Amino acid sequence: MSESHDVLAVSLFGEILAVDQLARNRVAKVLPKGMELSHFTVLNHLAHAGGERTPAQLARSFNLTRGAMTNTLGKLEAAGWVHIRPDWDDARRKMVSVSPAGVAARDAGLAVISPLIQDVVKKVGAEKVKAALPVLREMRVSLAGDE
Repeated sequence: MSESHDVLAVSLFGEILAVDQLARNRVAKVLPKGMELSHFTVLNHLAHAGGERTPAQLARSFNLTRGAMTNTLGKLEAAGWVHIRPDWDDARRKMVSVSPAGVAARDAGLAVISPLIQDVVKKVGAEKVKAALPVLREMRVSLAGDE
């Protein structure tokens, strides 16, 4: 890779990592009391996916260890936001679904996050955001394929 490509790659990843950190911090500050960003993302995923998922499937979706996902799911279950039951076909496995309280918690989180996101899109410009999305998706797919 040439020196100019090295600078471009480092600058690009530096910006992506900075945006990620700033976005996580801003979102975490406005989430409802007791809700962590990891809680919101799992609830949001389950609400969108519909149906049940295994902890292993969720761990893969979030690129986490099973232990980390089990920890998050334990907190979500304690809050009443997910239901965890044994898999009737394979007793070694568990199945996770979002509860009605979890959907309400996710909706409350979304209600406070949406204005932040909308403000950023407004400041940057919708056309620029639309143009950036395909590039970011392609980068995500490329990075996911490298694992």
